[in-house]
Amino acid sequence: MPPAPQHGSGVWYRRREAVVVWWAPIRVPGGSGGRARTGERVTEQERAQALVTALTTEHFVLQTSRSATVAESVGRATVFLSTLSAGLIGLGFVAGKGTVAAAYLAAVMPTLLVVGWLTFVRLTQTTVENAVDLQRIRRIRAYYHEQFEPDGQFFADAVAPGDNARVAWAATGVPPSRFAMLYTAAAMVAAINSLLAGAAAALLLALARTVLEAGIAAGVVIAVLAFAAQIRFQSRVMSRLPEP
Repeated sequence: MPPAPQHGSGVWYRRREAVVVWWAPIRVPGGSGGRARTGERVTEQERAQALVTALTTEHFVLQTSRSATVAESVGRATVFLSTLSAGLIGLGFVAGKGTVAAAYLAAVMPTLLVVGWLTFVRLTQTTVENAVDLQRIRRIRAYYHEQFEPDGQFFADAVAPGDNARVAWAATGVPPSRFAMLYTAAAMVAAINSLLAGAAAALLLALARTVLEAGIAAGVVIAVLAFAAQIRFQSRVMSRLPEP
């Protein structure tokens, strides 16, 4: 048995070697009332190995979560575009039937706008989820670099200077830009929603016997305002990203 540690120390001395230990509580299945039992020693090396294992698992889980958000975004955008295509095809069949066309537009346009808005909001949420997961992956890769390869290049991009979000996105090949949000799936749906809103306004004015030029101008203005409002909404949501 090695001699007892010095008073106030957690270090055992034997043959000029020091072994640092932690007295960690261990949960014993089936123990009395689930109470923790102390006395199990965890060395520095074991603790480091356990941390790397946990980080590797977390890295895999985060990447899986990113894949799930991308798959959901594609699925929701596909459903919305399919609904839009079906609505436009139906409009082609009733376009020359006066009252029937008006009734059809009154039923289809609100439906498309509601589905489009809900799709846009959810795509914005998945963009946020993807960004948070990416920033957490960046922190794990930075740990890999600092602990295992401080002078190497494999994870050097994870410790590049700059904002956490910008560095994380730059690692994927997306350069920082103020227009980056215009290239997301949510922005694509926002553009379609805006065109639908403008077209609906122009059609309503046409039914009210308004001058054609005035109806078109009003539709363009409403489309631009609707797109700006949705991009503003997306920007505000992205600016309130939770800490990863």
